[in-house]
Amino acid sequence: MVRAAVLAPFVSAALVLPLCAQDSPQPPDPSRDPALLAVIWVQHSAEYRALCRQTFNAARPLLEIARNDRDWTAALEQSAQKQSSQKQSAQSDYRDLPWAIVVDVDETVLDNSPYAARRISSGTSHSSAAWSQWVDEAQASPLPGAVEFLASAAQMGVTIFYVTNRSHDAEDRTRANLARLGFPLADTETVDVVLTFEEQPDWGSDKGTRRAHVAKSFRILMLFGDDLGDFMSGVRPSLDPAKHDAASLRRHSESLEAERALRTDDFAAWFGTRWFMLPNPTYGSWLDVAKLAATERIEDRGGRPTPIPDFARVLRTRSR
Repeated sequence: MVRAAVLAPFVSAALVLPLCAQDSPQPPDPSRDPALLAVIWVQHSAEYRALCRQTFNAARPLLEIARNDRDWTAALEQSAQKQSSQKQSAQSDYRDLPWAIVVDVDETVLDNSPYAARRISSGTSHSSAAWSQWVDEAQASPLPGAVEFLASAAQMGVTIFYVTNRSHDAEDRTRANLARLGFPLADTETVDVVLTFEEQPDWGSDKGTRRAHVAKSFRILMLFGDDLGDFMSGVRPSLDPAKHDAASLRRHSESLEAERALRTDDFAAWFGTRWFMLPNPTYGSWLDVAKLAATERIEDRGGRPTPIPDFARVLRTRSR
């Protein structure tokens, strides 16, 4: 009985401690964040800097060729006109339009890796509030080679358009960030060169309508982006993971992945000549597609099905 009496407090403590441990939130472990290595690569590797400079350097000698070739266009929204150019008046013929280059903003000309690093360090997910705070700071740095190339193009008479999925509310701070770094902003009374998400009713996340808007008044010589959607439409997932079962999501992912690869191969000759892709291993439509195939649905505490990605599911252990 004495032994039992002596042990009782320890037994009670042993039972209580696990309960306390369950109630105490564990500090976030940044090493477990799937984006950690990608962000480290962007921020610290010479290889990333080399790829950025390589991309802009490759475009530089082609710009003069693009300007002088009246049939040259980088916009699919304009290339279709080649088939019917004889039926069009000279006024509507893109070949007689002034020159433009269309660039994405985030991870194409502006580096937002500090925002990603903050999220990883704090163990938090991406949120509109946190992103807005970062954008309001207007402290993103330029990608290596971006300012030099675009400033040089502007001096050659090329108008630079920035087509971004940042919200329209963020346009002023985005402009401030770009201007501070020396990016050319050639706005006029009739030309807006920063085209944001939902600035117009039909300007959704797919950038095709904004490219078409530029194509009405300019011959688009080159496109720059970090996502396939910066060059063509219809490459993003169309299913809501919360509304479909895992099998349906996986089929959609596999179909879309194959379609994206096929369309990339179809325009292989445009990459590195008209289209210039910047590296972004941290996020993008490629990850949205992968998430669909990796998703398992579990029930949260309220009994609601919640999509949880398990990226090990999409690893390939054999060559294709």
